[in-house]
Amino acid sequence: MKKIYRFLAGLFLISCMVCSCASGITEAVSEILDSSTETPVFISCKAVSETEILFEFSLPVKVMSLNFNPQLNLEDVENGSTIKVSYSGGPEPGERISADLLAEDENGNTINVLVPLRTKNSRIPNLIITELRTEYSKPRGEFIEFKTLEAGNLGALRLFVAGNNKNPLLYEFPSVETKKGEYITLHLRTLEENNRNELGSDLAESGGVDSSPTARDLWIPGSAKLLRKTDAVYFLDQDDNVLDAVMLSETKDSWWNRDYFAETAEFLFSKGAWKSPDGNIGSPADAVQSTGTTATRTICRDESLAENSGTAADWYITVTSGATPGKPNNPNRFN
Repeated sequence: MKKIYRFLAGLFLISCMVCSCASGITEAVSEILDSSTETPVFISCKAVSETEILFEFSLPVKVMSLNFNPQLNLEDVENGSTIKVSYSGGPEPGERISADLLAEDENGNTINVLVPLRTKNSRIPNLIITELRTEYSKPRGEFIEFKTLEAGNLGALRLFVAGNNKNPLLYEFPSVETKKGEYITLHLRTLEENNRNELGSDLAESGGVDSSPTARDLWIPGSAKLLRKTDAVYFLDQDDNVLDAVMLSETKDSWWNRDYFAETAEFLFSKGAWKSPDGNIGSPADAVQSTGTTATRTICRDESLAENSGTAADWYITVTSGATPGKPNNPNRFN
């Protein structure tokens, strides 16, 4: 009888081992199949220095081919979930380029990425917004004027206007060398044939109404309305730092009538770029009051102030015929 029990116990043990092995094999096969079907996903691409570009993927990959346009002088490519590309020489700071990358993971899955990007510009100058025209009266178009506080390069500097809520990124600047104290006027409509972008040292190259022979004139193509009396204007560098900002409102309401203005007010406050006089998130009542502006009565910064307070106290509306695009602001006030 004992022999029978030992025999049955042996069968039970063998059975358990077989089930356990079968279960392990099933799990292993399942794991292999799952890993072979998971493919890498492209996450982002960014220039982190003048000589390095990073490509991020969801899984480790190996670069099979990589081409840039314009071509870069590649020195090293490090594989992994973050592809680190090192190069020397090449494009100007903040210049627009494109990358065509083919990568493969350990299971032979491939992914092709074609992506535009800007080279790193570590020389974006500190700047302040100095004058805005929100009203259109042909041939005078709206403009945003700003002044550089140091020498640098404008490449990849970005201008946002919150009122264009579907596409608030209004303009991305080309690679342009600027001097300290230079006025730059971004004209928001191109209305005449001789309106030219001044990208070099010749500041008298552009013609037309509101262009200046002593300041840099840049033009946005087309004739669409891009700036309004209730709006928010701000500049971002490549690391999303706000260099300067101003919020405008036709009313002194306690809250914004559009969610995207409220969101912009919160964003600018979080970046230390715009606030109420008591140091809180700005409401319409804390914005520059734009009532009374016309095509010749523009919104001006008080350039006599030594510091940028990030509040409406820095701003005023100039007198009739007091607009001065590309020049120091007229100090005479309408209000």
